[in-house]
Amino acid sequence: MPRRPPALPWLEPGDPFPEPATAWGENSDAPGLLAAGGELNSETLLRAYSQGIFPWYSTGQPLLWWSTNPRMLLRTRAFRLHRSLRKVLRRFMQTPGCEIRVDSAFEAVIHACSSSLRHGQAGTWILPEMQDAYIALHRAGYAHSVETWQDGEMIGGLYCVSMGRAVFGESMFARRSDASKIALAALVGLSLAQGVEWIDCQQVTEHLAFMGAEPVEREAFAQALQSAQAQPGIRWDFQPLYWQALLSESGAVP
Repeated sequence: MPRRPPALPWLEPGDPFPEPATAWGENSDAPGLLAAGGELNSETLLRAYSQGIFPWYSTGQPLLWWSTNPRMLLRTRAFRLHRSLRKVLRRFMQTPGCEIRVDSAFEAVIHACSSSLRHGQAGTWILPEMQDAYIALHRAGYAHSVETWQDGEMIGGLYCVSMGRAVFGESMFARRSDASKIALAALVGLSLAQGVEWIDCQQVTEHLAFMGAEPVEREAFAQALQSAQAQPGIRWDFQPLYWQALLSESGAVP
């Protein structure tokens, strides 16, 4: 007889989130699923992120909220700057017309992320209403883009959410080889230079592990989150000297 899934709380607008520890467990059909419903606006997103909760759903589904366990964290000092990427970064730094910009084209970045084809995915979770919500969060000062530019053209980038010194990575895109990796490296360099200890990557993947991210139990993540978001926010701009912070902190690996 099929096992019935656990009950899923339904949220009305303004309702508090359930405790993250009540999310569906690893033996369920959707590990980390916490609740459905509610509303997708800046106030709700900030309440969610402050508790380690994030939205993720597809066309035809209700608004779904998640608290995954374990959580994938990229500790900035553990970022694996593989030799191939180190070469790419040095070439990028030395090439006229190549630069990193921050928050110069947030809307274009999230639109590009939403339309990027991804291995194993037929569609996108960055639906129009999701884009609108994060654009509003950007205008409120809590969502940011890190962009890779070459000769006046944006060739890659990422967007993230930031509260205090807590940084939550969301999505990346690339129009040329390695452009999204360059943006991620720039985010790590910016974070290192300003005392950000980790970047939340939400879910465990082989690619993130290759870059140095590690799974962290929910309770440990909650403690790290509480500490980080209580600290002063960082300055969202990019200085070329941040490359040096990255290159010096990250040892070369194969």
